[in-house]
Formats: sequence, structure tokens, C-alpha cells
Amino acid sequence: MEQNKEMTAQESLQLIRETMNNSRKAILRNSAKYFLLWGTLLTVMSLVIYFLWHATGKPQWNFLWFVLPAIGYPVAGMMRKNDVAVPQNEISKMLSSVWSVFGAFSVTLSVIAICLVPMNVSLIIVVLMGLAECFSGALLKNWPIIICGFLLGVGGAVIAMLVNSEAQLLIFTLGGVLLALTGLIMKFQNK
Repeated sequence: MEQNKEMTAQESLQLIRETMNNSRKAILRNSAKYFLLWGTLLTVMSLVIYFLWHATGKPQWNFLWFVLPAIGYPVAGMMRKNDVAVPQNEISKMLSSVWSVFGAFSVTLSVIAICLVPMNVSLIIVVLMGLAECFSGALLKNWPIIICGFLLGVGGAVIAMLVNSEAQLLIFTLGGVLLALTGLIMKFQNK
């Protein structure tokens, strides 16, 4: 005979909490390699553009930034094949939205700066990137991610105001290093 047991409100809330925590852990496990990927790509690309601009004096090397997603998205797609299956939930959807909005803002502002209104895009993008990382850390309840995002956004903004021309590209080197560091922290936290 099957016994139909009803959960109390407290048991139900505990089950929801456990499910969300397990989901966060799985997302952290899967996300570590993407933070490493994008951090490494950002570091390498910023250094390549910096050295090319510095050697030639031509800021047109900044167009190479548009190569970054052309490399990163296919590599991320190949990496995704090995991910542990995590059911889509509100946390994973919000994380995806945060980084999609960051990407859309960054590309749009870069195009506007190139075509219409000159602006300090480095300052804006580094603040947005720091915010995106902080929001990711808050959603995942992970202080190291929040701290790295804060350091990136605030530190990058200060540096963007203090340096000019190609030296601002080193802000993105800092950003790449902090993203990669975040990925390493996430990887070691979830071994």
C-alpha cells in the first residue's frame, strides 16, 4: 500500500534550498572553465593589441577586439559538450542574461565610439565587466567572485582615468587575469 506523505512548509522550503544550493555548485563547477577561457583570451588579446598599437602608434589595432568573440564562442561551444548536465533554472538563466547584456552593451558602445561619439570605452566596459562579475558572484553566493568583480570594476575605472592611449589596454589585461583567477578559485572550491 502506497503511503501519501505531505511535506510540511518547512520541509518544502528546505528541499527548495537544497536544490538551489546543488544547482549553484553545479553551475560553479561548469562555469570555472569558461572564466578561465575568457580570462585567458582577454589577457592574450589585450596584450597583442597593446603591443601592436604601441609598436605602430596606430589605434586601429583595436578592431582586433571583434576577433575575441569569433574565437571565444566556438571554443566555449566545444567545451560545453563536456559539461555536467545542469537543468536550466532561474540562476542559470539570470547568469546568462547578465553576461549577454554585458556583451551587448560592450559591442554597442564600441561601435558608437568608433562611428558616432568618441568616448572612453575602456572605462565604461571595465565598469560593466566588473558589475557583470559582481552580479554573477551575488547570484552564485560566492564572495571570491564578488571581490574579483569589484576589484576589476573599481580598479579598472581608476586606472582608466589615470592612463591614456594604448596603456588603457592593460586594464583588460588586469580584467583577464582577474577572470582567470576567478575561474581557478571556482575550480579549487568545487573539487
